[in-house]
Amino acid sequence: MELFQRPREACGIFGVFGHDDAAKLTYFGLYALQHRGQESAGIVTSTGKSIHEYKGMGLVPEIFNESILSGLHGHMAIGHVRYSTTGSSTAKNAQPFVASYARKTLAIGHNGNLTNARLLRNNLEKRGSIFQTTMDSEVIVHLLARNLHGGLEEAIVRAVSDIEGAYCCVLMTEDKLIALRDPNGFRPLCLGMLNAGYIVASETCALDLIDAQYIRDIDPGEILIISEEGLKSIKPFAERRKTFCIFEFIYFARPDSNIFGQNVYAVRKRLGRKLAEEYPLEADFAMPFPDSGNYAAIGFCHGSGIPLEMGVIRNHYVGRTFIEPAQSMRDFGVKVKLNPVREILDQKRVVIVEDSIIRGTTSKMRIKTLREAGAKEIHMVVSCPPHRYACYYGIDFSTRGELIACHHTVEEVKNFIGLDSLCYLSLSGMVEATRLEQNGFCLACFDGKYPIQPDEGFSKLCLELQ
Repeated sequence: MELFQRPREACGIFGVFGHDDAAKLTYFGLYALQHRGQESAGIVTSTGKSIHEYKGMGLVPEIFNESILSGLHGHMAIGHVRYSTTGSSTAKNAQPFVASYARKTLAIGHNGNLTNARLLRNNLEKRGSIFQTTMDSEVIVHLLARNLHGGLEEAIVRAVSDIEGAYCCVLMTEDKLIALRDPNGFRPLCLGMLNAGYIVASETCALDLIDAQYIRDIDPGEILIISEEGLKSIKPFAERRKTFCIFEFIYFARPDSNIFGQNVYAVRKRLGRKLAEEYPLEADFAMPFPDSGNYAAIGFCHGSGIPLEMGVIRNHYVGRTFIEPAQSMRDFGVKVKLNPVREILDQKRVVIVEDSIIRGTTSKMRIKTLREAGAKEIHMVVSCPPHRYACYYGIDFSTRGELIACHHTVEEVKNFIGLDSLCYLSLSGMVEATRLEQNGFCLACFDGKYPIQPDEGFSKLCLELQ
């Protein structure tokens, strides 16, 4: 099924301070961020004196209802939707993670991957820490607990000084909401305002849904403490080169979000235009596989003059699980979600506009379906370069063995998928389409130049998975 063939993000996080409907706002915020994690979700609230929590496996509307939300009291809340990139997909690993220590309760929601989590965890266990989960997020909580004697602010500064890698976090105590972002700024995180309350979210689309006003991005390396006294910003790190994850623009972020100072929809259209510039093709029409390639396809057609058609129709009502059909119904997992329009495809030269090719198996099945529907020629253009290197910063292709382009040439990938031609966007063209500087991005999954090296334990884990 396609669900397991597409790359998956680590998580989405959301926080509210100073609103009587904090739990319900968080529910809607997580609903808007559902694309960032579909394995589990959770909400933790605070009245200022007591903490309430509810978590479960599945999608946000499957976990929460009106009765559950009405029991999550308080004017503060943090929420989390999760894909597992570090730690298995089990109920105990659902976030936010809540712990009590020295008469203080801490809750945390984390998006990203700590590249030195294994080393830190081993050191903490040697010093007596007992872990309840396999998540790297719990490492942060133990680091905080060990330094709380100096006060919460000092504990946070010391904790973030020890951790490395990609992290956006929302932390909550009984009376404070804290937002953290790593000094490289791998993942997006923004601050908004609703009436007199504050909102923190992974993407601006979550602010839009609840009619919150966008204020600014949380800066890379910033610790933002929100309390009854207002906002307090702490920046404990020296200035560091920014390495925004460019794949947020290509695939992960919702097209109606603004991240890293740019609108995602507009960037994807420009990626498509660059493809048309770099690879002029002759065809009867171009099409995406909805929904991932839609916006690059619009840009490609604007740039090339080739008409845009929807050669396949997506079934939007496919659940996460369904009854498996008889073996004779071939490629059912692909067909149940995307069905070709045979009258449009028959005897046509078609350009498929895709955002990425990771493992290639889903593309192969889809192209086979188009051939069977009568397409005469099928060309594919991809709005990023080939993925050849593992990601250590929160995307689930953490081993090179999962990446078809790592071990095969473009010609070999083309033949495996069953295409007449295959063209990837150049690295320079991709960066140019963002209108940001190349030295402001992490491009490691394309060029192998890692801004932060993982520790030996993390590297060994990735090698074991290959």
